[in-house]
Amino acid sequence: MENENKKGNTGLVLAVLAIALLVGAVVYLYLSVQDKSREIDDMTQLFEIEKEEMENEYSGFAVQYDEMQRHISNDSLIRQLDKEKQRTQQLLEELRQTKATNAAEITRLKRELATVREVMRSYVIQIDSLDQVNKQLAKENTRVRQQYQEQTKVVEQLTVAKEKAEEKVALASQLDAAAITVSARNKRGKEEKKVKNVTQFMINFTIVKNITVQTGEKTVYLRITKPDGEPLVKDASNTFQYENVALEYSAKKYIEYTGEQQEVTMYWDVEEYLSAGTYTAYLFVDGVMIGEQSITLN
Repeated sequence: MENENKKGNTGLVLAVLAIALLVGAVVYLYLSVQDKSREIDDMTQLFEIEKEEMENEYSGFAVQYDEMQRHISNDSLIRQLDKEKQRTQQLLEELRQTKATNAAEITRLKRELATVREVMRSYVIQIDSLDQVNKQLAKENTRVRQQYQEQTKVVEQLTVAKEKAEEKVALASQLDAAAITVSARNKRGKEEKKVKNVTQFMINFTIVKNITVQTGEKTVYLRITKPDGEPLVKDASNTFQYENVALEYSAKKYIEYTGEQQEVTMYWDVEEYLSAGTYTAYLFVDGVMIGEQSITLN
């Protein structure tokens, strides 16, 4: 009877453990899906803002054509303005029916928008040269200006929102390094804490999985600084660009990035005198610092 109870308790414990593992796996999968969903939402938000900004410009031009037609008496010019207004409205309708993620169509409509701007500018110059039109437009000038200012304000607000969305997308599209370790080795390949015995630095790290980063060959730059802040370098001409500044690097390594998690190891052979203190390893890819870690030697 006692053995049967023990067996029953053991089975219950195993069942609870199995359920706990299953719950943990489900939670991890849910959080991963949520992270990817947020990245996609940020990119979608950027595309939607850009499309909305273009729609506001097209709408603004259509309003200006209406205002011009109301205050001129030249029939030929009115017909020309009406033709351009209809074209602008047609492009606006095409834009509204285009999905924000259709890059090719959005690019075409951007080019069309640039042409609309030039045509509008030419008509403004032409109309401004007519005294009669200038007199008639003077009464409405304040109202038109106010409409333009309101439209400009909307465009500016959308631009700010677009820049914020671009920042989120840029951050999501950068590589990141995790589990960075810096170890000092002696001539026998063993870990060493006494600076006088160090012959090599070894840096291990993990490139984190990121499906939003462009795959292909990447160059990882390692910059190790001494306690006084100066870098350990073999050749002063070994530099890379970081925030518009040429930085010296200690070592570099080419990796083939596939979007998946990747383990990387880099080395630095000591050929100069080292002083006691803290040495810091910085990692850079695509002009972005992806991680850092330090080690203190006695």
